[in-house]
Amino acid sequence: MNQDLSSAAPGVDHNPRWERETLEKLVFATLNEQRAARRWKLFFRLVWLALLGLLVWWVYSAQAAGSSVSAPHTAVIEIKGEIASDAEANAQSVITSLRSAFEDTGAQAIVLLINSPGGSPVQAGIINDEIARLRDIHKKPVYAVVEETCASAAYYIAAAADNIYVDKASLVGSIGVLMDGFGFTGLMEKLGIERRLMTAGENKAMLDPFSPQDEAQRAYVQSMLTQIHNQFIEVVKKGRGERLKVSDDTFSGLVWSGQQAVDLGLVDGLGSLDQVARDIVKAENIVDYTQRENVGLRLAKRFGASIGEGLFKAARSAGVDLR
Repeated sequence: MNQDLSSAAPGVDHNPRWERETLEKLVFATLNEQRAARRWKLFFRLVWLALLGLLVWWVYSAQAAGSSVSAPHTAVIEIKGEIASDAEANAQSVITSLRSAFEDTGAQAIVLLINSPGGSPVQAGIINDEIARLRDIHKKPVYAVVEETCASAAYYIAAAADNIYVDKASLVGSIGVLMDGFGFTGLMEKLGIERRLMTAGENKAMLDPFSPQDEAQRAYVQSMLTQIHNQFIEVVKKGRGERLKVSDDTFSGLVWSGQQAVDLGLVDGLGSLDQVARDIVKAENIVDYTQRENVGLRLAKRFGASIGEGLFKAARSAGVDLR
């Protein structure tokens, strides 16, 4: 039995226009909900960004507050690891620490806490010169305390101190300069490899590891190393003065134990950071002025970059131009 459905439900309007309007309302309602969700998402990200800004401000404020201690204390600055422009022990960071320590009226003396095998003579020279300049201005003593190692460029820095103290088993010295590399010409001949090198300038390829060593170039480099070595020697002689007992081995690049270094006049005695602060400086309270990236600040930077990227994407999706 067939029956007309439209006649069975006379109260229902099956007009296609009504269905289209209803569908449009549903679509617009969905879009509005999505826009509202994006706005709330953007709002919460802005809140997190504000909290991040407060965290960074708090970290910097804490660092600034700690840099002006008024009570009498011993200022310590750590010089650890390789001394290089891209390492933690670089001239810019160390000098910033030195200036903060010297300018603090509560700092009775500055102690360089050293544990380094050396590194760049340029970075060490800059630090050495700045120590001398700041000491002349502020009239504060500078001491160096060696932990395990104070060699090469690290000793270059220590030589600027008024006195140097070590442990009897510390390693001290290595007053010398080196430049190393490799030569592969013999191996290339065995493997049948031909070196094709073109230069403009007869010395442009100096010390090229794949070319035979040129004697004139080797002599030039050696003279340059000797000049830098002499600069190192003069710094040590100036810093140690008559305390230094010069022998044929003093500037040969040898390393000595702490006890031997005392006997040779390379250092002044045995002592630790606490002993120097207590017995020499007479200020047992130790304040660390070492410039290092705070863990919280490093995390804040990382999270800040992540939140910033998310905020930019959210703003772009919401039609906000942040350029």
